[in-house]
Amino acid sequence: MKHIIIGTAGHVDHGKTVLVKALTGTDTDRLKEEKERGISIELGFAYLKLPGGLNAGIIDVPGHERFIKNMLAGVGGIDLVLLVIAADEGIMPQTREHLEIIQLLQVARGAVVLTKKDLVDQEWLDMVQEEVDEFLQGTVLGNAPVLAVSAVTGEGMDELVQVIDQLTVGAEKRKFAGPPRLPVDRVFTVTGFGTVATGTLLSGALHVGENLQLFPGERVSRVRTLQVHSLKVETAQAGQRVAVNLTGVDTDSVNRGDVLAPPGSLRPTHRLDVKLQLLDSAPKELKHRARVRVYLGTAEILGRVILLDREELQPGSEAYIQLQLETPVAVAKSDHFVIRSYSPMRTVGGGLVVDPAPARHRRNRPEVLEALATAEKGTPAELAGQQLETGDRLYTNAEVAAGTGMDKETVTAALAELVASGQASLINSEGELYYLAAGIMSRWQQTIRQALEEYHRKFPLREGYPREELRSRFFAKLNSKQFNLLLSHLEQAGQLSGTSQSVSVKDFKPQPTPGQQEMINRLVESFVGQMYQPPAWEEAAQGAGLKGDNQEYLNYLLARNVLVKIADGMYFHHRAIEQAVSAIREHLAKHNELSLGEMRDLLQTSRKYTLPLLEYMDRIKITRRVGDTRVAGRAL
Repeated sequence: MKHIIIGTAGHVDHGKTVLVKALTGTDTDRLKEEKERGISIELGFAYLKLPGGLNAGIIDVPGHERFIKNMLAGVGGIDLVLLVIAADEGIMPQTREHLEIIQLLQVARGAVVLTKKDLVDQEWLDMVQEEVDEFLQGTVLGNAPVLAVSAVTGEGMDELVQVIDQLTVGAEKRKFAGPPRLPVDRVFTVTGFGTVATGTLLSGALHVGENLQLFPGERVSRVRTLQVHSLKVETAQAGQRVAVNLTGVDTDSVNRGDVLAPPGSLRPTHRLDVKLQLLDSAPKELKHRARVRVYLGTAEILGRVILLDREELQPGSEAYIQLQLETPVAVAKSDHFVIRSYSPMRTVGGGLVVDPAPARHRRNRPEVLEALATAEKGTPAELAGQQLETGDRLYTNAEVAAGTGMDKETVTAALAELVASGQASLINSEGELYYLAAGIMSRWQQTIRQALEEYHRKFPLREGYPREELRSRFFAKLNSKQFNLLLSHLEQAGQLSGTSQSVSVKDFKPQPTPGQQEMINRLVESFVGQMYQPPAWEEAAQGAGLKGDNQEYLNYLLARNVLVKIADGMYFHHRAIEQAVSAIREHLAKHNELSLGEMRDLLQTSRKYTLPLLEYMDRIKITRRVGDTRVAGRAL
C-alpha cells in the first residue's frame, strides 16, 4: 500500500494548526508555550483518513521565522504540501520563504489553501487569489489548485479533502528497496517503555527486533516496538510516520537530526559533494568558504561552502560545490538539502547531494566537475563504475548501493554489466562477491609484480615477500582480509604463488648469486665435516666468513632441507639425519629397543648431541620413548 505524508507550510498565524484540527480532529499544538502564545514552535503530527482509503500522516510545521529550522526538520520527508495563506493578510515573508524551501526540496505536488475565508468579503478574496496566482507562476506549485476555506465554519473543507484525495493518487510511491532510513525529528520518553524516536521512514522497512545504528554516532539499539498511526505494528514501511521504541538508550543519547538505519549502512562524513542552486532572491553572491547553515533531513549543521570552479556564486546560478561540515552527517545520494545564511539567517539556496562521502577536492580541476556531473546524471553502470574508482578498495554490492543511493537490485545489474564489459573485476570468496574497477586491478597487479621482482632481486635466497609487509607498504588502505582476497584471486589466476606468510612471482625458486653459492658451499662443508657433532650456527657462519646478519642463509638452508633443526640452536645436515634413521632402524630390527648410550655409540658422538637427536626422532615418530629406552615409532 502507498503511504503519504502531507506537510503544511506558510506564514505564522495563518491558520495551519487550526486547519489541521478541522481536517483531523487533532490539535497539534502540544506544548504549553504553544498554547499560551498561539503559535506552533515544534512539529505537530496528525492522521487523516481519506475517502480513497489512504490513511495519510500530516506534519504541521511552525511558520514563525524564529522556528524555521523546526519547519525544515518536518518538510524534508513530505510527499504533498498544503501552502496555507490567510485570506485576510495574503502573502507574507514566511509564505515566500516556505515556498522557496518547497521549490528547493522539489515537493511538486500540493494545494494552496486560503484560510480564514469567513473574515473577508468576496471582493477581497478575489484580489488575494489574483495575487496568489501571480505568486505561484514558475514554481513547483504553479499549477496547484487554490481553495478558499474556513476552518471555523467548515466552508470549503469537504472540497479540500476531495482535492487532497485526488492529489494522493498521483503521488509517487516511496521506494521500499534498500536499507531503512529514518531521520529523527522528535525524541521523548514513555513511562514503562523508555526512549521513543519519531520520524518519516524514507526508504525500506523497519521490523520489531532488528538492530539499528544511531548515525552519525556508533550507538546500536534494538527496536522494541513500532507504532504507525498510533497503532502497534510489527513492520513499518517507507512513507509512513513511525514511532520507534528503542532499547538500551536514553533520550540524551538520541537527537533530532540523527538517522536510524541498519549498522554500517551509512557512512558518516564531514564533507558532501552537492549541486547547489542559489535563489534569485538571495540578497548577495555566495563567496568561497562562506559559512552557512545546512539543513539535511532533520539535521541542522554549520559548514562552509567550497566553490570548486569560481570565487563566488551569483544569485540565480547553480554549481557543483563541496560542503565542509563542522559536525558529521550520514546521508544518501540524491537527498535534498537547504542552506541558510549564517547571519542574518535567511534561506538562500539548496539542491541535491551528489556524493554522500567524497574525498577532499582540489579546486579548479575540470576532471572533478566532470566526475560530479556523471555522479549526478549518469546511468546505473556509470554510477557504480565511478564508485568502484574511489577509495582504492574492494566493494561489496551493499557498499556500492550505499555509496550511490541505488537499490541493491539496480546495483547488481549495473555491476554485472561492468564485469561483462571488462570495466570491473569480480572476486568470489566463498560465495561473497567483491568488485574492483578494472583500471585499479591492472594498477595493483603491476604494483605487486614490480614489488615482487624487486624483492627477489634484492633477496634471492628468500622464499618471497612477507604478506603483511607487502600490504602495509603498498596497500595500506586495504585491511588484511581484503588484501588476502586479492592475493588469492591473483594466485588462482596464475599470476603469483603464495604461502601463509609470503608471496612470490609464479614458480619462483630462491636462486643464490655465485658469491652466495660459494658461501653456502662453505657452510654446508662445515656441517658435513662434523656430521654428528655439528657446529653452532654462529660458529659455522663465522668460519665461512659471513659478517653481519646471516639469518637469511640459515633460512635458505632450512627451507631447502639442507639443514634440519633438531633443537633451538642445533642443526644437522640432512644426510646425518638420514644415516641416523637407517642406523636406528637396523639396531631396532635386531634388539627391539635402543638406549641413549647405544645411540651415542652408534653415531660416535656425545650425550650433548645424542639426547636432542633422540628427542627429534621421537617427534617425527621414528622412535617412541618407553621408560629410559626407545622402541620403534609409528613411522618405522
